[in-house]
Amino acid sequence: MKYVIVLGDGMADFPDKTTGKTPLELAQKPTMDRLSAMGTTGLVQTIPQGMKPGSDVANLSVMGYDPKIYYSGRSPLEAASMGIDMEDTDVAIRCNLVTLSDEPEYAEKTMLDYSAGEIGTAEGNALMKSVQQALRNNEFQFFGGVSYRNCLIWKHGTLAADLTPPHDISGKTVRDYLPKGEGSDKLFALMKKSETVLKGHPVNTNRMARGVNPATSIWLWGAGSKPKLDSFKDKYGLQGAVISAVDLLKGIAKGAGMRSPDVEGATGTLDTNAEGKVDAVLECLDSGCDFVYLHVEAPDECGHQGDALGKVKAIELVDGMLKKIWDYLDSKGEPYVLALLPDHATPLCLRTHTSGPVPYAIYKSNKPAYSGLKFTESEAQKGDYLPEGQKIILTMLEK
Repeated sequence: MKYVIVLGDGMADFPDKTTGKTPLELAQKPTMDRLSAMGTTGLVQTIPQGMKPGSDVANLSVMGYDPKIYYSGRSPLEAASMGIDMEDTDVAIRCNLVTLSDEPEYAEKTMLDYSAGEIGTAEGNALMKSVQQALRNNEFQFFGGVSYRNCLIWKHGTLAADLTPPHDISGKTVRDYLPKGEGSDKLFALMKKSETVLKGHPVNTNRMARGVNPATSIWLWGAGSKPKLDSFKDKYGLQGAVISAVDLLKGIAKGAGMRSPDVEGATGTLDTNAEGKVDAVLECLDSGCDFVYLHVEAPDECGHQGDALGKVKAIELVDGMLKKIWDYLDSKGEPYVLALLPDHATPLCLRTHTSGPVPYAIYKSNKPAYSGLKFTESEAQKGDYLPEGQKIILTMLEK
């Protein structure tokens, strides 16, 4: 038996005020709708009550790890993917490259772009190398990641600082969202100093000449301690793999002892190598994996950017990837279970995550349920409700 989850990050949304429809309702997605109609469909609560609606919390729960037990922060999972060996006393912090407006006083600046124009990995790493050279010391070390997503390791750091994700404050003045609490003075000092390092950097000069956003500052958030995940194979009896472009998911995979092959050209945006990611799914299934988790970041990125057309295109991209995987599973003539869902909603009108339930569909080849429902937020309300994200895998395994 093979098990596959296709997760479109942030696909769920609110109805548009003009059309009255969500991107899932506007998108041409025949494969999603067919899967939903032939399987079990409903809503699932991926974010436990009282926890922030991050992709870290949501994906842990969908992968079968109760965030109330296993969650130790976002950045430590990304650090694991990057090969950073954390000590038990280390704190990992996500270090975004962002574009701020040019007011002289840092607190008066506006968050123009949480991703510095979706900066490429090569350019981002060049900037982070300069940040590391200028700001590193015995307490702080910087590491380049993928695109705008980088990491800071704080030796003997604290988790008491209150840090805000930059994608939550797009278009807002940063004054009320600067680091607060214990240790915040040190972190804020790094953010301010980074402006001097990045200003006039050849990478930024070149980006401005091309008419794209420069990275004017680092932004620190998502702090956490060294993660401790149980083996996925020990927990569920399955050899697993995760296919994703982002360090967060690859870090979860590494912590859970799952395969996580690198896919050339996988970017986490609309221009990702979708075909390469599907090929990686099929290769994992062919080479002994019982369970594969395909994560597609593009719908979430479009949601954060308020890009309505892009989000529809991203959903249609996921639909095409789903079709190829489903065709492959059918061609094998063996029983399988195929699931589809977002991890959370990223409404275009808010440009950040929400914690409400999201639609899911689970199709079992040897036990079709024939819900007859389309894969949309409104149709899912007519189906079965799952109170926890972990119920997705448990339902797939009939446990």
